[in-house]
Amino acid sequence: MQNHKLFSLTLFVAPALFFYGLFLVAPMIGGIVYSFTNWDGLNPAFRFIGLRNYTEALWTDHNFIHSILFTFKYAAVVLVLQNGLALALALMIESKIKTKSLFRTVFFLPNMLSMIIGSFMWTFIFLKVLPEVAKLAAMPALDQSWLGDPGLAFYSILIVSLWTGTGYMMLIYMAALQGVPQELKEAAIIDGAGKVRVFFHVTLPMIMNAITICLFLTLNSAFKIFDTVYALTGGGPGRATQVMCLNIYDEAFSNNFRFGYADAKAIILFFIVLLITLIQLRIMKKREVEA
Repeated sequence: MQNHKLFSLTLFVAPALFFYGLFLVAPMIGGIVYSFTNWDGLNPAFRFIGLRNYTEALWTDHNFIHSILFTFKYAAVVLVLQNGLALALALMIESKIKTKSLFRTVFFLPNMLSMIIGSFMWTFIFLKVLPEVAKLAAMPALDQSWLGDPGLAFYSILIVSLWTGTGYMMLIYMAALQGVPQELKEAAIIDGAGKVRVFFHVTLPMIMNAITICLFLTLNSAFKIFDTVYALTGGGPGRATQVMCLNIYDEAFSNNFRFGYADAKAIILFFIVLLITLIQLRIMKKREVEA
């Protein structure tokens, strides 16, 4: 009987495992192998060159090093702003009983659009709408080179990322807030705690699981950001806003067709994300236990 159940379960998951291995595990193994070669993506003849791709990427490729630093900067800012804004919106909407569904829909709606479509919409806003608004409303501060200025381009990417991703995190926080027992809040209020103390000493510890999930999702998406930057600035002006994924893409397809070198950069990105994720999960899990 047990063998029959095991066989049935194996048949049930076999198609998913097959496609998972075919489209994820096999390409990942191939990428690791090719990262030690000089393969150009077209020529079947290539040779192994050891760690040369890795040493070049980490020591002499200044464009890639800049993309790493820019990605870390972007990830740090998005991590704080997106989660802070999402939690604030969740708290605000949870206090609005009658209009909760309306606000929840409005703030989540951008997440239903693809990042490419949303980025093209914001490109039109930055290039066409804001200059006209600046003229009509006498607000010259809005008439800026939002995508052409290296400093403003970063904030433009940030605006689009927050507009797209905050609603999804907001829903996770709202679900967590609804799971906080009301009697705990009432008991704290009876003991003389104000709203701020109730939030930090009752609500926040109770939603620590949701915070861990949201931080993980935010970091994961921030380090893998590609489509927003590609659609808004293309990594420009120059290489001012080039993130790691865009640098890898350019190396493989746009510039030199150095697929082996691009694979090495992708493996470096993988280990960066893995290391940061493990550190983040370790820290947050410890806080969950303490809470």
